[in-house]
Formats: sequence, structure tokens, C-alpha cells
Amino acid sequence: MGFKVVVCYGHPEDPDAFDAHYRATHIPLARRIPGLSGYTWGKCSALDGGSPAYYSIASLSFPDAETMHAGLASKEMREAGRDVRNFATGGVTMFTQEVESVQGPVGDV
Repeated sequence: MGFKVVVCYGHPEDPDAFDAHYRATHIPLARRIPGLSGYTWGKCSALDGGSPAYYSIASLSFPDAETMHAGLASKEMREAGRDVRNFATGGVTMFTQEVESVQGPVGDV
């Protein structure tokens, strides 16, 4: 079991500017958050070919709730949080998630 901070980014006014800022500035800021055990980011697409609810989603993983809460309270998280307004022109939704793996070995029922 682990814990995540999930960040859902709405569709930005300028996707190319969003991508450039996210990769060059925001990722390095967020990677400094204490206790971070994993960090993924990706753009969204809808299975039905329509427009997805979000442009992209980032997941910041932590090994336990205490480490996540310490990371959330850190100056590094505050810096990353302040940076969001510099590129997330489509809005942002953030939440925490307790993660439980339900996938066993292949063929395990």
C-alpha cells in the first residue's frame, strides 16, 4: 500500500507552452519534494475518441501517509505549488489517494 498526490490539469490555453514549462521547470521542482518515491506524468486521451476531462495527470507517490503529509508540508511542495499558476491556465484539481494493489501474479485469481 502507498499514498499519492494526484494532480489533474485542465486543458491549457497553449499546450506547447504548458508542455515546455512543465518539463523544463515544474518537473525539476516537484522532484525535490522530500520523501517522494515515484513521480509519473502523462497526457490524457479518451477511449471513445472524444475530448478527455483533463489534459494531463501527474501522480506523486509516497511510501506511507506520514511521509506524504511531511512532503505536502515541505517548502519544496510550496515552491512547486506556487509554480502551478505559471503554466496551468486550464485549471487544476488535486487530491490524495491511498493506493492498494489488486493485481496478483499473472493467472492468479
